Amino acid sequence: MRLSIFFLFSFLIFSCKNPKADHSVSDNIALEDAMVSSNDSIKDFRAFKVLDSEYINVSELWEPFENDLKDFTDETYNRLKPLILEANIPTLHEHISSGKLSYELLTKFYLYRIRKFDRENSLSLNSVISLNPNVIKEAIKADNTDFEVEPHAIYGMPILLKDNINTEGMPTTAGAVALQNNNTEDAFVVKQLKSKGALILGKTNLSEWAYFFCGDCPSGYSAVGGQTLNPYGRRIMDTGGSSSGSGVAVAANFCVGAVGSETSGSILSPSSQNSVVGLKPTIGLLSRSGIVPISSTLDTPGPMTKNVTDNAILLDAMFGFDENDSKSIMTKRDSDYHSNISDISLKGKRFGAFKRLLEDSLYVQSIADLKSKGAKIIEIEEEKIDLPDFLRLLNLDMKTDLPEYLSDYASNEVAVASVQDVIDFNKKDSLNRMPYGQKLFEGIVADSASHEAFQEIKNTLKANGRSFYDKPMKEHNLDGFLSINNYHAGFAAVAEYPAITVPMGYTEKGAPKGLTFIGKPLSENDLLGWAYIYEQVSKRRKAPKNYN
Repeated sequence: MRLSIFFLFSFLIFSCKNPKADHSVSDNIALEDAMVSSNDSIKDFRAFKVLDSEYINVSELWEPFENDLKDFTDETYNRLKPLILEANIPTLHEHISSGKLSYELLTKFYLYRIRKFDRENSLSLNSVISLNPNVIKEAIKADNTDFEVEPHAIYGMPILLKDNINTEGMPTTAGAVALQNNNTEDAFVVKQLKSKGALILGKTNLSEWAYFFCGDCPSGYSAVGGQTLNPYGRRIMDTGGSSSGSGVAVAANFCVGAVGSETSGSILSPSSQNSVVGLKPTIGLLSRSGIVPISSTLDTPGPMTKNVTDNAILLDAMFGFDENDSKSIMTKRDSDYHSNISDISLKGKRFGAFKRLLEDSLYVQSIADLKSKGAKIIEIEEEKIDLPDFLRLLNLDMKTDLPEYLSDYASNEVAVASVQDVIDFNKKDSLNRMPYGQKLFEGIVADSASHEAFQEIKNTLKANGRSFYDKPMKEHNLDGFLSINNYHAGFAAVAEYPAITVPMGYTEKGAPKGLTFIGKPLSENDLLGWAYIYEQVSKRRKAPKNYN
């Protein structure tokens, strides 16, 4: 959902990199993250209008854990670091089975790190917006539960959720003051996670209203959560958005994994910018019920993790048909998403590599890595296809979808019922509630279309997005495509194609970048398998050095 200040920038950069491009800004609005390249991700972000949150009381945040964390000392923390930092879920379960670790200690370890690094200190990242006050009790219960059959792999794993996902026991704010008291029941995907034994550790900061609000604000900013910062270049490198806090928290080892959400690039962007694995699933594979929306046409939650194995486990734990979601897909699977990823082969698989990206040395090296495992690489030119009225699709969807969320899923304590209500609410204290303005919300209110015209916009965008991928796929008999970060997220969004990004290295200035695989709808098994092979042969991810 990285969808605001980068709309215009992305087109300009896309045009500079591709002199043959002859498209209008409005027609290329979905290319919003093309600007996140090796040069463009390094910025001078030292002069933020707002850095720390005015709405988070750190003492109150930690008060529920005061007694439980008294005995968790620096010595305990340092003893556990080699067992936990950068470890995948199967390894953590092995340590727990052997008695070296427990779900309680694992949870306390992450809480300790969040307290140590996330707020009000020289290394603060502002990635966590709230914490589950009962999570230690839930971890102790997990330690003391016996099973007749082995539980799901997500069992006992502390997970953070983007703060636009309804979660009982913590408000769901979307980073907005108007939703500060939005105390709700669990979203469908949260119920799925809890039913399999996942521990909800807390909520992550995000670009406010999933970056479809202010228009002129930096990614990672919200009024409630403050300014999220990138651990690879604090106050220097862009965090990506809108799932900024989720990407940062995973990168800094504040959790086993996190859940983000994407409309167009909002998982792929912060994942690649923070050197983690992010999957944007086929729209409808995961439920959106109980998630603060931008677009019922394009929104989806998705997993963000340090490695592909954990990504597959987290995806599987959220999977399930939701009769209350109009786009939910009832699909049968032969197995879960994580048990067979190591069985998939790249031998003979044909991937389209965009010629424009071959100037990037990290991309070229990634292609060589894939070739070493038997992949066939076909260099292709990007189709000259427009995405007209992309912004209008978002405007028109949110104009309807947000009021429906507020009516059906929000707390009775929430006083706003429409986009206009939020605009009016913010104007009462503009300095604190909207320091960067609310240009995109104002654009939503100003936009309108007949049902027929809106349907035509959606049909055209989907057809054009599909054509962008399907034409070269058929012409060259491709299995998938290779991109960078979320350079082609807009086309994948409107085509409703899944994509996964995996760390592919760092620029000379240390900025992370990701290799992104894009596949056909419901090809998540293949995407995870291809990503796993690439991850194992390349092993490019490095933890941010100041947070080890």
